[in-house]
Amino acid sequence: MKILYFLVLTLTHYCFLEAQVKRTQIEVRTEVELTPDHFPQADVPKGKLKGPFSFHSKIIAGTVRQYWIFVPAQYDASKPASVLVFQDGNRATIPGGSIRAPQVLENLIAKGDIPVTIGIFITPGNRSDVYPDSLGPRNPNNRANEYDAMSDRYARFIVEEMLPEVAKDYNLTDDPEQRAIGGSSSGAIAAFTVAWHRPDMFRKVYSGIGSYVSIGFRPDETPIKLGGQDYPALIRREPIRPLRIYLQDGINDLSNHWGNWFLANQQMLSAMQYANSVAEKSGSNSNRYEVMPVWTDGKHSDKHPGALLPEGLRWLWAESK
Repeated sequence: MKILYFLVLTLTHYCFLEAQVKRTQIEVRTEVELTPDHFPQADVPKGKLKGPFSFHSKIIAGTVRQYWIFVPAQYDASKPASVLVFQDGNRATIPGGSIRAPQVLENLIAKGDIPVTIGIFITPGNRSDVYPDSLGPRNPNNRANEYDAMSDRYARFIVEEMLPEVAKDYNLTDDPEQRAIGGSSSGAIAAFTVAWHRPDMFRKVYSGIGSYVSIGFRPDETPIKLGGQDYPALIRREPIRPLRIYLQDGINDLSNHWGNWFLANQQMLSAMQYANSVAEKSGSNSNRYEVMPVWTDGKHSDKHPGALLPEGLRWLWAESK
C-alpha cells in the first residue's frame, strides 16, 4: 500500500453564510487491496454463516428484509459474545465480494485481534410482503428511507427488534463498548445514526465512503427533515457522544446534486476535532470522539471499505478486547 500526499481544499468552518477555506496537506493511501484476512486460512476454525432469514418489522411497517448471522467456532453460549451489526447484509456476506465480512471476522477472532463476535448482517427493507430473491446484492426499495433518514427510527429497529430477535438464540453482550455497527455508503451513515442516537447501545462505528450528504434532506416537508449534510453542525453543537469511529473515504468519491462525499467526510472529521478541542480547552472530563480518518484514492465503491475492514475492526477493538 502506497501513500501519496495531495493538496486539497478543505472547508474548515462556517461564519454565517461565508466559509473560510484553507489548503491542507492530507495523507492519501493508494494500492488498497484485499488482505490475507479476506481469504480462508487452513489453520483457522471455521464459523457458520446462517441464513438468510426473513424479518417483518413493526417499527418500519410494510417492509420485509433478510438477515444473516455469523457464528464463530469459538462461540460459547455460556459467555456473552461481542456484536458486529453490518448494513447491506447481502453485499457484506458474498464470499467472493469486496467486503467478505464473515471471513474477516473468522480470521481476526482466531488471531485474537478482536473478541469472539457474532456478526449480524441485515439488508434494508423492501416494501413488499415477500423479499424478492431476484434482488441479490442490489438495493431494496426502502433503503434510502431507512439508511439516509436522520431520525431515531432505524436505531429503534436495530435496538428494539433485531438485537432481541438474534438474542433469542445467541448470548449477546449488553456492553456498548463491545458492540460495533458498520456499513458503506448510505449503510455507513445509517450505522453512524444508530450510534448517534443510541451510544448506550453502540460505541464503535465502521464508516466506509459514508453518505453524509443531503439524500435524506426533506425541506418541503413539515417539519423539515434533516439530512446527512447537517451532521457536522450537530456534532459541533451537541454534547459529545462516547464514540470510536473508523472513518474512510476516497478522494475520487461522488460529487453530485446531493453533495460532495469526500468534502462531507472531511467535514465530519473537522466537526469531531472541533468538539474535542472545545472540550479540551474547557478542561472538561467529559467524552471525546475517538476517530481514525483514512483517506484513499478510491471511488464510490465497496472495494476500499471492504479491503480496509480488517484494519478497521482491529482499530475499533484495540483498546477493549
